[in-house]
Formats: sequence, C-alpha cells, structure tokens
Amino acid sequence: MRPHWPPRIKLTITLLLLGLGVYLAYLFRTAIAPGVIAVLLAFILTPMVGWFQKRFRVKRSQATLLTYLVLLILITVIPLVIIPPLASQSSDLTLNFQQLLKEIEALLANPYKIADYTIDLRVAFKQATGSLQGMIEPVFGETLRFALEAISSVIWVIFILVVSFYLVKDAPGLFRWLDSLAPPAYREDFIRLREEINLVWTAFLRGQSTLALLVAVIFTIAGFILGLPFALAMGVLAGLLEFLTSIGHGIWLASAILLALFLGSTWLPIPHWAFALIILGLHIFYQQFDLNYLIPRVVGRRVHLPPLVVILGIVTGALIAGVLGVVLAAPTIATARILGRYIYANLLDQDPFPEAGEQTLPTPNPRWWRR
Repeated sequence: MRPHWPPRIKLTITLLLLGLGVYLAYLFRTAIAPGVIAVLLAFILTPMVGWFQKRFRVKRSQATLLTYLVLLILITVIPLVIIPPLASQSSDLTLNFQQLLKEIEALLANPYKIADYTIDLRVAFKQATGSLQGMIEPVFGETLRFALEAISSVIWVIFILVVSFYLVKDAPGLFRWLDSLAPPAYREDFIRLREEINLVWTAFLRGQSTLALLVAVIFTIAGFILGLPFALAMGVLAGLLEFLTSIGHGIWLASAILLALFLGSTWLPIPHWAFALIILGLHIFYQQFDLNYLIPRVVGRRVHLPPLVVILGIVTGALIAGVLGVVLAAPTIATARILGRYIYANLLDQDPFPEAGEQTLPTPNPRWWRR
C-alpha cells in the first residue's frame, strides 16, 4: 500500500494550488469574460447539435460544424438587415430621453408648499438622476467599453467561436472526465448536483433566450400597431430586459410611459395621457400572460427566486462583473441555492436529496450527449 500524504502536506498543496489558480485568473483576467461567453454560447448551441446529429445521422463533429455554419450565416445576414434601422432608432431614442429629462425638470421648476414646508422637486430630481448616473456609469461604462472592443476585435470573436466549438464537440468526453474526478463514494451525488445545475442553466439560457426573442417580436409588432415611438428599438429593449428577472418589465414600462406621455402615438389621434393608459393596460395584460403562460412553458420554474433576492443579486452581479454579472445573476443564485442546500444537509447529517428516497440515481443520458 502506498502511504497516504499527511494532512499537513495535503493542506499545503491545496493552498498552493488555490494560490496558483488565483494568480492565473489575475494573469489571464482579460480572457475571463470571452471565456464565459464561449461557454454560454456552447451551452445554447448544444441542443441544435443534438438535433442535427439525430436528424441527419451524422457524427457529433459533423453536426457541430453544420451548427456553426448556420451560426456564421445568421450573424452575417441578421446585422445587415436589423442593425442599420436599429442603430438609427437607438440614437434618436437616446437623444429623446435626454430631452424628456429636461422637460421633466422644467415641469418641476416651481417649488410646492405643503403647510409650512417648501418642497423643491427639481433639486430632488437632479439629486436622484445624478446619483443614479453616478451608480450606473462606473458599473456599466467599463463593461460596455470592453464589450464593444471584444465585438470589434476579430481575435476575440475567433477565440469565442473556437473555444465554444470544441466545448460543444467534446462535451460528452468533458462530462465523463468531470464525473471521473469525483471520489467514487460521492460520484452519485456529484452527478445529481451537476444535473440539477444543468437544468437551471438550461432553463435560463435556452428558455430565456427563446423568451427574449418572442418578447422582442411581440413588443415590436405591438409598438408598430399602436404607434409607439421607436418601436423597433423599444421591442429589442424589451427582449434584452427579459434577462433582468423581476425588474426588466418595470424598466421597460417606465420608459414606454415616458415616451407615450411626452411624444404620444405616431399615428393614433388620441391625447398623450390616453395613449399612456393604453400602453399601461396592454403591458399589465401581457405581464399576466407572460407570468402564467410563457414563463412556465418556455423557461419553467427552476430559476424563479424571490424578487428581493433577484434584485440584490443583480446589484451584486453588476458591481462584480458589470453587464455580464447582471445577466447571469438569477441562474448563479439558483446554482448557489442548490449547492448551499447540499452543504447544509451534509453539515447536519441529513439526506441532501430527500425527494429521491431510496431510489437509485439513473444514469444521465441527455440526447445531446450521444455521439
């Protein structure tokens, strides 16, 4: 029998490895965000690879190559069609929001007296907008700058595509390798935890992406029908805000109400306040449709968390990782909940999977694992 390492040696080597990992993460910190994007892209494209593999009865490498050919065609054609009008509307929308803020400030110019107290709403409005701008700019400024540089840099685009390609192609082998790293006594727990976490990220990334696309189409069509100013830009904004669980709808509604009140409909001959009420009513109707029909069927309930937890997670994610942290806050919290539940149960010597009872965990065999 080979002698076991003493506990002190194990602790020393573990700390050295952790230190080396932190040093490497700092050294290659500029590649972390593109690496995360590559992993997310691979996660989203994996079902398409499985579909091609089953439909055309080809090897996984061939199905992966076909999937990325389709992806390259889409990212080449779609920007040529959508980007020019979207860029124009987004620029005009930004300028109009700046004008709207000036008009709101002008409306609040006169102080109001209540009993013996004088309330200067203009000062409060300036302080609120200044504080909000001071909070947002440091968080999103650097991230957006990096995102634009990453998109415009051919090297980063190639890096993301190549890494995600091999992640998708070699996914079965990677899963088997990860499973083999777990100690035999805990391998069943490891596989179960990995499957639960996989379901969370599947529900969020694939379901939320599908939902965002549906929402963007619905809101764009509804905006054109009602005459909402900058309908295309507001529709795309609605789709993107679907990733901000619990607060995305509120941000879009506030923006749309401001546009309706100050600009009105582009063709409906009704007062601005009436148009704002129409936008509010339709949004309330859609929100109920979204919560009771779309989300349960497209996303599921696995990522659903208390709104306060999600909001705190979004703020924390923004401070830590900028825009990427905001988008991934909900699934990250849901993953932490799964791991925390497992750790808590083991600390108290309880069954971490009580719903399974005495059943044996079935061998995981997702369709996209098959070669």
